[in-house]
Amino acid sequence: MDELFDAVLFDRDGTLIEDVPYNGDPSRVTPMPGAQEVLRTLRARGLRTGVVSNQSGIGRGFVTEAQVASVNARVEELLGPFGTWQICPHHPDDACPYRKPAPGMVLAACEALDVSPARTMFVGDIGADVEAAQAAGAVPVLVPTPVTRAEEVERAPRTARDLLSLIEMIR
Repeated sequence: MDELFDAVLFDRDGTLIEDVPYNGDPSRVTPMPGAQEVLRTLRARGLRTGVVSNQSGIGRGFVTEAQVASVNARVEELLGPFGTWQICPHHPDDACPYRKPAPGMVLAACEALDVSPARTMFVGDIGADVEAAQAAGAVPVLVPTPVTRAEEVERAPRTARDLLSLIEMIR
């Protein structure tokens, strides 16, 4: 691919950190392999970074906004600062235009970072991440994990074997 980008957005759970369902405990945050290195490299190259994450546990009553904020703060302690955090707290049944696979959070992140979606890569681990990127006009990259369904991998226009492989896709 080797395209020119201004920003890279990441899904949080299963992409930047290990997926702990409805995690409200910062002590349970563990970076995914390669996350620290890829973020260090992207930032050193001057790319802006952001996080785009559905957090339906808030809407479902499993975690509070404060708990999610404390987990996000721990993510930044471990992985460094992000230029924007876009979090959708809504239940999937709420039909929120920001909740992935809708494009709202990706577009909001691009606006917050002052970048064009066309020059923004969005990295995630499931089909909803790919769909949100495509709907926003951003460039999707799927990094499959054991929870990624085979049909999501087949439909993804771009995949990377792991986070470190992203470095090869960006100049």
